[in-house]
Amino acid sequence: MRGLKSTVPRALNRGSQLTCADNTGAQLLEITSVQNYHGTRRRQPRAGVGDRITVSVKKGTPETRKQLFPAVIVRQKKPLRRPDGTRIEFEDNAAVLVEENDETKGTEIKGPVAREAGERFPKVASAASIIL
Repeated sequence: MRGLKSTVPRALNRGSQLTCADNTGAQLLEITSVQNYHGTRRRQPRAGVGDRITVSVKKGTPETRKQLFPAVIVRQKKPLRRPDGTRIEFEDNAAVLVEENDETKGTEIKGPVAREAGERFPKVASAASIIL
């Protein structure tokens, strides 16, 4: 089953608020854009687990507030189906702040990380304590 791809529903719109799952000082994030999203005219960009997004920090330390950062979505509430037929859902929507070379800004990630995000971003998976 290694080569099969799971279907990740794009459940988070632009403007959705996420919790920050790392220790960078940010607490609440808002999606401003989805990177590498090619949609249809007048359709709002949407993102799912494993997508790279640009976020605005709404709540956190004064150094990080009101700034834009790239991030990776690691959890979403909407269930996602895996190739073996199982479905997995999380209790919150969460993202991790990353740098331009996909390394995490923080040193640790709080809570579980979806396997789909870990496969696309190995440096995020190495910082995670739990991968589901």
